[in-house]
Amino acid sequence: MTRTKKQNNMCGIVGYVGRRDACPILIKGLHRLEYRGYDSAGVALVNPDGRLNVFKCKGKVSDLEHFLDGKDLGGNIGIAHTRWATHGVPNDANAHPHYSDSGNIALIHNGIIENYHDLATKYDLTDELISETDTEVAAALINKLYEGDPKEALRKAVAEIEGSFAFCVLFKDHPGEIYAVRNVSPMVATYCNDGLSLIHISEPTRHLRI
Repeated sequence: MTRTKKQNNMCGIVGYVGRRDACPILIKGLHRLEYRGYDSAGVALVNPDGRLNVFKCKGKVSDLEHFLDGKDLGGNIGIAHTRWATHGVPNDANAHPHYSDSGNIALIHNGIIENYHDLATKYDLTDELISETDTEVAAALINKLYEGDPKEALRKAVAEIEGSFAFCVLFKDHPGEIYAVRNVSPMVATYCNDGLSLIHISEPTRHLRI
């Protein structure tokens, strides 16, 4: 009998804020999460002028790197994601990060939001959505509840969400800050001399370096 190595199919999350350029660190982190299996990848960055840029595509991290050629990749804060499709087919629109209709919020997610259809109906979000994903509903919900305080918006959103999740969120009007919240899905934050890194993990780890 031939044994095959079990593939751990799970979304990958990376975040960074610090003194260095964020994009190379995020891409390196995504490469280190490729063992999980995935169908698309993307990054969100806040550039020095405060612009929130989201770049994503179907395919491998190497495809994302080619897509990023010539793009505005400035900034020392960002989040990145590799997606394993659970809601919606693998394509550019369904890839993470997802951003709000206002353009103020970008979000990445691992997990499953069980009541996303109900939330889209309750908060009248359907017309704002361009993907088939539960994650975009979370981004739209947070945007709907946002009144200038990211923590309060996240508290209100999390109180409405049923399921497992690890979220990393950027708010354009709060530059230099990444907000993270989790339920069931694991995530760790590490501090170093250069800044703060966030990463989603699928098993206990004693040391993490990206």
